[in-house]
Amino acid sequence: MYKLLIRPILFWFDPEEVHYFSFSFIQFIAKIPFVPSILKSIYEVKDTRLEREVFGLKFKNPVGLAAGFDKDAKCYKELSNFGFGFIEIGTVTPKPQAGNPKKRLFRLKEDCAIINRMGFNNDGVNAAVNRLKKNNGILIGGNIGKNKITSNENAIDDYLTCFDALFDYVDYFVVNVSSPNTPNLRELQEKKPLTELLSKLEKRNSEHETKKPILLKIAPDLTNEQLLDIIDIITITKIAGVIATNTTLSRDNLQSENKSETGGLSGKPLTHRSTEIIRFLSEKSNKAFPIIGVGGIHSAEDALEKLEAGASLVQLYTGFIYEGPKLVKDINQLILAKSQDKVH
Repeated sequence: MYKLLIRPILFWFDPEEVHYFSFSFIQFIAKIPFVPSILKSIYEVKDTRLEREVFGLKFKNPVGLAAGFDKDAKCYKELSNFGFGFIEIGTVTPKPQAGNPKKRLFRLKEDCAIINRMGFNNDGVNAAVNRLKKNNGILIGGNIGKNKITSNENAIDDYLTCFDALFDYVDYFVVNVSSPNTPNLRELQEKKPLTELLSKLEKRNSEHETKKPILLKIAPDLTNEQLLDIIDIITITKIAGVIATNTTLSRDNLQSENKSETGGLSGKPLTHRSTEIIRFLSEKSNKAFPIIGVGGIHSAEDALEKLEAGASLVQLYTGFIYEGPKLVKDINQLILAKSQDKVH
């Protein structure tokens, strides 16, 4: 129904406007009695075999919603009705910021992809905190970044501000230094500044009685040498794990007219590369840390490939937009079917 009826209508309109309209619609129907229960009955797959314990947290299933979809924690409760095991909000920054000028979000229909140059548009960390205070049992990740006006020299302060503000309201943290849409942000992925940033965050983390897992979200454009550096950095800083991967700057083999738009590319063109990085990190580190796999998951088989490559959990973003909420259910059902095969 989604792909035949709903998606063609939504795809007639500007993607950013559709995003906000969809949020309003999902929030509206969630207020109708019994609708949340009906949605859960359709999309949620409940089975103890889907449960995962990763970096000390218990996930009811391994399929999450990636950051960028619910930037401001406005719709996490309603989105959880579609069967996700966890929701990652953000990227949030200390101060509110408008992001880059519009138009800044583009569908590449022929490639089943999206290019975005949003630029960390968000209401600021305090607004997200106020919404997360209403959370009742949904496992939440907090994806944190720096404001555009903050220099890289002062970036650590921005990450610490977000970390401190969100600490009591999220279950794990994600350090985003891999978005291509904030000027010079990716320079923080270099070994020296990244080690310093993660060490400072982990030091602040250790000041709490119970620490929260800190993950690093990396770009798919890193070389093998840089990926080996990432493994070293995780060993040195002792953070909990990695999210692989963010959007790419690559435009290889694209068919769509608007393929030359600047920004980060997500969707099907990323499927192979993100899986390749997951496998590389898993093998070269000897599975020393958990990996959340994200990038180009448009089918249950895509998700399974990432899990078999070494991911402990997976996240959806562009695939959720193109394939609809049934994708969450399909992945969980395939995982169950595979676990049944192993028993026999």
